Amino acid sequence: MALTRRTLLTGAAALPLAGSVQTASGVGNHTMNDAPAVKDLIEELVEKYGDGGVAPIVSLGDAVLRQVAEPFDGQVDDNVLAEFIALMQRTMRAAPGVGVAAPQIGVPVQIAVLEDPATVPPEIAEARHRYKLEFFAAINPTYRSAGPRRRGFYEGCLSMPGYTGVVNRYFSVHAKYLDPAGATQRKTFEGWQARIVQHETDHLRGTVYVDKLETRSLCTIENYSANWADPVPTRAAEALGFDLD
Repeated sequence: MALTRRTLLTGAAALPLAGSVQTASGVGNHTMNDAPAVKDLIEELVEKYGDGGVAPIVSLGDAVLRQVAEPFDGQVDDNVLAEFIALMQRTMRAAPGVGVAAPQIGVPVQIAVLEDPATVPPEIAEARHRYKLEFFAAINPTYRSAGPRRRGFYEGCLSMPGYTGVVNRYFSVHAKYLDPAGATQRKTFEGWQARIVQHETDHLRGTVYVDKLETRSLCTIENYSANWADPVPTRAAEALGFDLD
């Protein structure tokens, strides 16, 4: 079913972490009064980078990362939406990262793409419950905890390259979103997959991971790699003085 404004507004549609990346300051830096329409922003990016290109990533400090993104309700047609999602996928893979939210490429709309090849050693995969996540696009996603259990691990963000910090997140979440065909999807994610879902969905609410991290855990990638790249950050918590749930 097409994700048109009509189907979304009538409810008929219900019958669907960071590497070295090019960043761009000011891509989404507009006030509420002068901000271009989401439709115009999407079409501009697709026209500029649609032929196999990669969009620049917006850096932390840009206002677009701090506003609640507007729901997608058919601002562009299915063909343009598909091109936009493909652009987001290319951008995520080129970064490389395991997710990109539309505000990270300057568009305040509730769309995110997620994918994790989980190419990590077995001991890390087991400790972090990190297993392969197939690519998918989530439109207007929400999540809620599937239980009280939380786990703390280092994570990063393409919009703040060079740093990493520990975030204590829900181990398991129930997610609800629309897929690009307009069908409502309800899925439960665990472990690292749940972490990615929470991280990207938070972006659509104007929340960046630094808002939730254990402040004393924040470090440069260089310090992390040299000192704290354990499967579980127990040593870092003890040495740096932060809590692990």
